[in-house]
Amino acid sequence: MAEEEQLSGWIDAKAAAERLGVKPATLYAYVSRGVLRRRHAPDGRRSLFDAAQVEELARRGRPRRPPGPGELAIESAITALGADRHYYRGRDVLEMAGSRAFEDVAGWLWHGRDAREEPWRARADGVAAAVAAQSGLPPDLLPLDRLHLIVAALAATDPLRHHLDPEGVTATGRALIAGLVEALPAANRAPGAERVAERLWNRLCPRPPEDAGLLRAFEAAMILLADHELAASTVAARVAASVRADPYAVVASGLGVLSGPLHGGASYGAERLLAEVSDPASASRVIGERLRGGERVPGFGHAVYKSGDGRAALLMDLVRAAAPGHDRLAAAEAVLDEAARRRLPAPNVDFSLATLGAVAGLVPGAGEALFAVARTAGWLAHALEEYGRRGPLRPRAVYTGPEPS
Repeated sequence: MAEEEQLSGWIDAKAAAERLGVKPATLYAYVSRGVLRRRHAPDGRRSLFDAAQVEELARRGRPRRPPGPGELAIESAITALGADRHYYRGRDVLEMAGSRAFEDVAGWLWHGRDAREEPWRARADGVAAAVAAQSGLPPDLLPLDRLHLIVAALAATDPLRHHLDPEGVTATGRALIAGLVEALPAANRAPGAERVAERLWNRLCPRPPEDAGLLRAFEAAMILLADHELAASTVAARVAASVRADPYAVVASGLGVLSGPLHGGASYGAERLLAEVSDPASASRVIGERLRGGERVPGFGHAVYKSGDGRAALLMDLVRAAAPGHDRLAAAEAVLDEAARRRLPAPNVDFSLATLGAVAGLVPGAGEALFAVARTAGWLAHALEEYGRRGPLRPRAVYTGPEPS
């Protein structure tokens, strides 16, 4: 591109498409819809696009088309999806994940303001009931399966669960998330911790969090996964809240959907994939066998971030910085190299979460549990929006059955 074109603030189609993560044809669709400005280069053979406008669109996220048949559109001020990341009430999630506490980010999702929350405490009777309810469960049950039972026990012991005013919901939310964590069996004998992330680590890792870098990555993962606009589990949670189900029922609805292998359960698939890679040399065999069997390789590709998941890149960088030279990190890097060689889609946050679990030595299924506890904050943020509205969400079916008689 000529220097004068760069100085004038206009870029060519290739640069604009790369910044937005779209095909060049999509740029011209944006022009026809009035989303982007275009002009012809002096040579008359190229199109140029306003660089400032492209950058604004990249930060704000690609324009969403109107809902089509079978889609439900819901107005929300919580999370916006961008080209490679998302934004919590206008704030870049990658920046928040680098230094903030999970509790602070949850408060931002709920209130839209910076306010350091008091230490989050569970109701003692709720935790006791949840622990007792698990007494007959198999000891090797995955943590996510336990959370379904825990949330029901916490609800049964909370006489204030039907208080749906904002203050009541956020107070319930703090106690609920703390209860989900504290009712899980302890994986190590570390003393009690203040922050939710460290408490959850002690439920999911046999070793105390001696490495500050890995604990930072663990908390960053919670922040990255706290919300993601209208994911399937969030739609379920909003529908429950729209008919005034209490916060525990909202979370139970979200948990039921989250466990699907195409949603929160995807991290378990990536975890199992990485466990099969006993050493870097076996990465080619493991991926090749899945592809030959017609299986999808878990941890790669994303329905929203077609050109790469920024959450995955950030979390991988945090793990690399915390544990350089770790054998499990080397295995993960070999998988990434093999996936790139085979031209698979870019890795997503599920793969990075599985890598964190392998390097930190987390218990099987830890990624699902981390996802569920973190996303509870997002579900309750969406519930607060629904509690402030009047009627239930009521999608309509397009009837295709026999003529009624």
